[in-house]
Amino acid sequence: MLVVLSPSKAMDFAPAQIELTSSPRLLDRAQGLVDVLQTKSADDIGALMKLSDKLSQLNFDRYQEWSEPSTPQKQALFAFTGDTYKDIPLAEYTEEDLDIAQASVRILSGLYGVLRPLDLIQPYRLEMGTRLKTEVGKNLYEYWGDEIAQQLTSDLDGHTERVLVNCASNEYFKSVARGALDARIIEPVFKQEKNGEYKVISFFAKRARGMMADFIVRERITEPADLTGFSLGGYYYDEDESTPDRPVFKRDAA
Repeated sequence: MLVVLSPSKAMDFAPAQIELTSSPRLLDRAQGLVDVLQTKSADDIGALMKLSDKLSQLNFDRYQEWSEPSTPQKQALFAFTGDTYKDIPLAEYTEEDLDIAQASVRILSGLYGVLRPLDLIQPYRLEMGTRLKTEVGKNLYEYWGDEIAQQLTSDLDGHTERVLVNCASNEYFKSVARGALDARIIEPVFKQEKNGEYKVISFFAKRARGMMADFIVRERITEPADLTGFSLGGYYYDEDESTPDRPVFKRDAA
């Protein structure tokens, strides 16, 4: 079983207090995107990614300095700090927890394709929905094609269950070509009570997705049926609204 997450724009490259690392498997393909981005001016990057002048210059500099030895690197799970990652208590993770995470968590990336938690990454900004033209096509979905799905399929070899738990956003999971993926897909739904109704609220759903990944890692979840035991953050399983491939979890207002 694998759980897939989206990355986040927010990143922190202060050194992580762990020495375990790995290398992204699709670096050659990432370099192809860097090569294209290095031909762009700061204004081009700003227009492409809809960034302020300050962020445009920052990301222009990042790509121009991509291969320099001074460029910081950090393990992906520790580098991303957005809403999805706020409730993953990495400071409490043991080496065994990190081994389990490395085997069972994948982070989808516009630049790197698929990341494992301990893969070393550099600071970057490239959302999957960016319409960056390459020799392959007009956007990143066409650039990655079936490659992300094929990598995930390969990563499931040796797992007891060929199951992919989708805790990524629609923007990122669209990069997984379902026809090329040899796996059952389970897509949890997280609903928050508001004004007496239960709705999917983006901010809370992002945090719940990270909590679900943490639950899978620390509880050593390998069977789909055991996902219903998720209760972190006050969530509970709603059997009446759920289907086997679309379990619904709700949380009451405080």
